Amino acid sequence: MELIFLVGIVIAVTHWLRKSLETASKVPEWDKVLSKVWVGSLVYFGLSLIPFLNFLGDWYGKIIFLIYLLTVYFLRDYRPARLLLLALLPNGIVVGLTSIFEYLTPTFYESSSAYFSTADGFTSFWLIGFGIYALVQNNKERKLRIKQEEETRLAEEKKAELEQMVTDRTSELTTEKEKLELALSELEATQDQLIQSEKLASLGELTAGIAHEIQNPLNFVNNFAELSEELAIELKEEIDKLEIPPGEAKENIADLLDDLTQNQEKINHHGKRAASIVTGMLQHARTSSGKKEPTDLNALSDEFLRLAYHGLRAKDRSFNASMKTDFDESIGNVAVIPQDIGRVMLNLITNAFYEVTEKKQQATSSGQDFEPTVSVSTKRMSDMVMLTVKDNGRGIPSKALEKIFQPFFSTKPTGRGTGLGLSLAYDIVTKGHGGELNVETKEGEGTSFIVQLPLLDNNQN
Repeated sequence: MELIFLVGIVIAVTHWLRKSLETASKVPEWDKVLSKVWVGSLVYFGLSLIPFLNFLGDWYGKIIFLIYLLTVYFLRDYRPARLLLLALLPNGIVVGLTSIFEYLTPTFYESSSAYFSTADGFTSFWLIGFGIYALVQNNKERKLRIKQEEETRLAEEKKAELEQMVTDRTSELTTEKEKLELALSELEATQDQLIQSEKLASLGELTAGIAHEIQNPLNFVNNFAELSEELAIELKEEIDKLEIPPGEAKENIADLLDDLTQNQEKINHHGKRAASIVTGMLQHARTSSGKKEPTDLNALSDEFLRLAYHGLRAKDRSFNASMKTDFDESIGNVAVIPQDIGRVMLNLITNAFYEVTEKKQQATSSGQDFEPTVSVSTKRMSDMVMLTVKDNGRGIPSKALEKIFQPFFSTKPTGRGTGLGLSLAYDIVTKGHGGELNVETKEGEGTSFIVQLPLLDNNQN
């Protein structure tokens, strides 16, 4: 019964020792041995019940004591274990010496048993007293360590919280910085646009002033060229009435009058071209004072398609082309300046007719069949209306695309265009109506000019 009681105490003390000294984290390999002490104790108890092995019971306590002593020795660098080692070591030395003398020199042991009992009692009191002190100290240190660990945990949590706050604030500041940089770049871009607008406005006023100044003397040149041409014709008729005998002198006079007439015709022709350029410059520099009003774009597009066609037919009776329309009736009325959008349509459609005519002439000269076709269509999008002028002409060369909307740039031969039509159309659409004017082309197949205008619900029927 004593051994059973001792086994129970050993199992409880072993459990307390493992927990108190934290052997699982500090000496994990030795902790595995301690965790099996209860199994060894039960086996040891079973063996001690065998008659010829009952002497094992006397050694049980000593073996367990040795295991405890080794445990705290392995943990001697750990202060709680070091205190336990100081408590156990004197008793362990006495027990060890007592066992050695008992088995090696039984006579000496019996004669000195009183001394051994006194030493054992003294070390037992030492074990109990210092053990209690060690337990109290270990308990205080454990509480202090738990408190420190809790404070460290709280400090880490506070640190993590502060780091998160710093991260969030940094993110907010970064976002604000990006917003400010974006606002600054937009402000600088707006400032540049305002400066450019001021320059363009000044340039437009200067252009308009120069054009007006050029227009008056140019009108005199054109008028007097026509008048001089008429006078030359009349002079030739009067000379023919005179009775000048035929000869070299009369032929020279006739040749000079013919040359003079041709010169006046050329002056008149190029003077009119200069006048058209001046007119285009005035239109380009003119600031529209028209007001937007609800307009039926379908009817406007159809009107200017036919106006452009019949205008070209009036100049050249050989001109002919197919016209196609595809109007979206759902667009209703759109707020635009009708006169300005009409000028845009007229420019785009006239250019389209020119391109298909040129391609028709090329096809005829090479013996190919070609049907010139110009299409005008409208389509309603989610927040805009798209107006497209498409032709199946020659297309625009890729090197000319980036300059196509620049003033005075033209793909037509010299004398066939002023280079201001598309530039004027671009300004009307983008600046006057807040829309877009884009071009899609493929050389040899045709070109599409796409006008996109904002579609406002309050201006629709």
